[in-house]
Amino acid sequence: MSNPLKMFDVKDNVALITGASGAFGMVAARVLAGAGCNLVLAAGNQQALDEIAKECEELGAAVVTVNTRPNDEASCDALVDEAVNSFGKLDILVVASGMNKVAPINEMAPETFDAVMDANVNQSWLLARSAAKQMKVSEYGKIIFVSSARSILGHPAGYTAYCASKAAVNGITKALGCELGPTGITVNAIAPTVFRSPLTAWMFEDTDEAKAVRDGFLTRVPKGRLGEPEDLAGPLLFLASRASDFYTGHILHADGGYTAG
Repeated sequence: MSNPLKMFDVKDNVALITGASGAFGMVAARVLAGAGCNLVLAAGNQQALDEIAKECEELGAAVVTVNTRPNDEASCDALVDEAVNSFGKLDILVVASGMNKVAPINEMAPETFDAVMDANVNQSWLLARSAAKQMKVSEYGKIIFVSSARSILGHPAGYTAYCASKAAVNGITKALGCELGPTGITVNAIAPTVFRSPLTAWMFEDTDEAKAVRDGFLTRVPKGRLGEPEDLAGPLLFLASRASDFYTGHILHADGGYTAG
């Protein structure tokens, strides 16, 4: 092994990222663009999609954008077709699309629960289904889901839908890891805890409210801090590259030790 860094080389790989305008999706887009991938970026927010696409192009990536959410079988198949038609193949799928709705169980409408499950579970399954059909042709592929520390931990503040959906993502990851392992496709998930993003920026602020919430949370984090976007970069590149060829059905907790204790 004269150059072990070659195992992490994804130059000229083709990556499809859904939810590319969201917190994790933007991290994935920047990391894979900087590493030399060609990108198909999908999201429902066209303005935000254009902004992250421009960033990735400035990093040297060839980028195709699709203003859509993976709501059904047809849209998922179309996204995979876009990757193949634009770049000739699909090597990496990052499912960063999803949603959360928070409410106590007696205040959450069944339709809301169903919407969270559809966005986080059904769409992950459909995207993997569409991608696997194409990846089997080349006998190679990396499917990466976004789970959460909440997939194995409860939460007192109305997280029944979110916790259940991310636990289901873990189940899909493990089942597909077993099913697709013999085909040359790996299926893994990254499960972060709170990390800096537009949605969580308030937790990083120097206010009494933010400090109280942050300090209470950090009593459970051995590393003693909240996550930064770069904390997700290494795990993502590992799971997207040949360095992880022997890893499948794995849930990688990017949480500073939060779920260890």
